[in-house]
Amino acid sequence: MSYIPVPYDPELEEGLAAFLAMVETVPLRADTIIRNREIFAAITPPMAEIVGDRAVEWWDVDVPGPEGAPDVTVTVVRPKGGPRPGAAGIYEIHGGGMILGTRFFGIEGLIQSALEYGTVGVSVEYRLAPENPAPAAAEDCYAGFVWMAEHARELGFDPRRLLVSGFSAGGGLTAAVGIMARDRRGPAAAGLYMGAPMIDDRNTTVSSRQYDGIGAWDRNNNDTGWDALLGDRRGTGDVLPHEVPARAADLSGLPPVYVEVGAAEVFRDEAVEFAGRVWATGGQAELHVWAGGYHGFSGSAPGARVSRAAADAKLSWLRRILAISPIR
Repeated sequence: MSYIPVPYDPELEEGLAAFLAMVETVPLRADTIIRNREIFAAITPPMAEIVGDRAVEWWDVDVPGPEGAPDVTVTVVRPKGGPRPGAAGIYEIHGGGMILGTRFFGIEGLIQSALEYGTVGVSVEYRLAPENPAPAAAEDCYAGFVWMAEHARELGFDPRRLLVSGFSAGGGLTAAVGIMARDRRGPAAAGLYMGAPMIDDRNTTVSSRQYDGIGAWDRNNNDTGWDALLGDRRGTGDVLPHEVPARAADLSGLPPVYVEVGAAEVFRDEAVEFAGRVWATGGQAELHVWAGGYHGFSGSAPGARVSRAAADAKLSWLRRILAISPIR
């Protein structure tokens, strides 16, 4: 069967070319994971350089990890001098296909939110596969989430206004944290932001086949990430819901979910299905499928009209869920 890809929005194509030239210069396969980590590291400046002279304060904390596992390092970001009373909190989980990246990859969003809305952010450094197969990443992310919720007063935010947020692998791990918190009767999040989430190891959807050898994070990259995370268990019935959220039989009882994805990327169909399954339980989900959008389009081409629309829609949801308003 032939799978014809959805064409990209022409305004996004220059950003896609720049992204591929900067990030995906070496095909991501089992034997190139280390080289790709080096590429990611080279384009991620140190935290002090990222922050510069902007009016935020930040520090690292080693928090208790899962039972029998090492501590988990997180970075806290908040307005300089501390947040206003009743501030909201954002727990950020970075992307990278479960095998790449650090807590500083994408931390710019927490800085911007602290400056514009006075939020307290925490970004988590979870263990990567294949050195640390599932469920290491999910357990680390859950441990960091529990720590943040339990230290809300010390950090200066309202625990009732705590969002879990992530893009790509981070979006999948966000779903995992929500499922784990529900099942373990852990802290309640106000919402789950899942950007282009990596949530199904089977890689059998139409969209996963449409982007085979083309675009950002194609089906081959996806195979590499899931193989590293799950090994021989991939595709079997031995996979747990907090390792692969799409495998959860029950998606009821989750916080409000925001799911967004490009129409022209691997994760489109699994993201749509996840939102539909939340609705089927009577849960709250907001779904946006952006026409002509590839994986990470709004970050690679922020000036495009569809990227601006995506940013506006996300901000609208955040303001409703967290009751945040710009600092005057």
